[in-house]
Amino acid sequence: MKFEKKVISNLTKCYSCAPLHYNDQDYFLVAAEKVDRCLLFDMNGNQVDTVWEQPGGVMSMVQVPDSNGQFLATHKFYSPNDSKEAKIVIVTPIAKGNWEIRTLVDLPHVHRFDIIRRNGVNYLIACALKSGHEYKDDWSMPGKVYAAVLPDDLSVFNEDHQLELTVIKDNMLKNHGYYKIVESGVETALISADNGVYQFFPPETEGGEWTIEQLLDTPASDASMVDLDGDGEKEMLVLSPFHGDTITIYKKKEGRYKAVYEFEEKADFLHAIYGGMLCGKPVFVIGHRKGKRNLMIFTFNKDTASCEVQIVDEDCGSANCMVINNGKNDVIIAANREIDEVAYYTVEE
Repeated sequence: MKFEKKVISNLTKCYSCAPLHYNDQDYFLVAAEKVDRCLLFDMNGNQVDTVWEQPGGVMSMVQVPDSNGQFLATHKFYSPNDSKEAKIVIVTPIAKGNWEIRTLVDLPHVHRFDIIRRNGVNYLIACALKSGHEYKDDWSMPGKVYAAVLPDDLSVFNEDHQLELTVIKDNMLKNHGYYKIVESGVETALISADNGVYQFFPPETEGGEWTIEQLLDTPASDASMVDLDGDGEKEMLVLSPFHGDTITIYKKKEGRYKAVYEFEEKADFLHAIYGGMLCGKPVFVIGHRKGKRNLMIFTFNKDTASCEVQIVDEDCGSANCMVINNGKNDVIIAANREIDEVAYYTVEE
């Protein structure tokens, strides 16, 4: 693959990126981890609006299903040691330069969240990295996973009337990684923590129980799944341990995930992860924030029956990444946090 890079913004400590459909057009959002802006771009990488100037602290952004540009976002998660005031907010476009922001729920240390749908019901699933701390780098209070039915009408929620959440799993030490995985037509949540990798299945009917399966018991920072080798079953790529340096691909054998590949290099502070299609091929896109700080693509070569790695960019320090299509090409969007740049990589086969 060939890559053409364009820097579309210099956003301090840019971190989170997400697609947004608004006024019958596709856009994408990029927001900062520290106190800075959230920006809206068109699919060609042109900045078209500033959603907010502050407070930042944005770990996740997710569009409300079937809405016209309304989305949820985390605010005030500035770091694992500065996230006691973190919350999930509702962001609603009113007009250009005017986006209404209201509180959905105060949730200290909320790091990742998503909206997943099953049988017509939307569920909010939210992951708190920890449950509290008393001093810097205190991990004595493990995180939790929360859930709630998300009503179609969010206009009733604000600082004084918040969505009520239920804990569906606790004791999740360093509860960091999240990825949406569609399994047999059902949207599920792949959640990674020091305890391992878990898959959360929403209830079949509203009011039912969540099903939770542990896929791995080894410490993990993030994970994603894609059918990399084309055999009809998804492989799982895992970054480990928490903010770690090891990339491993697991394959399901005899009902259990077993390691079949490990990247020969150590990649310090692994963080960005995408698993899906790129130029018609199943890929994993991985970025790390220390050391060489590369953005890499992992593919499977059927002729040699082996994994191959290609460098997209060097010394960029991606915190998160995603893939879009601008109508002509697939594009990798990367929040290159360590060098304060939003990058737009046009990909050609």
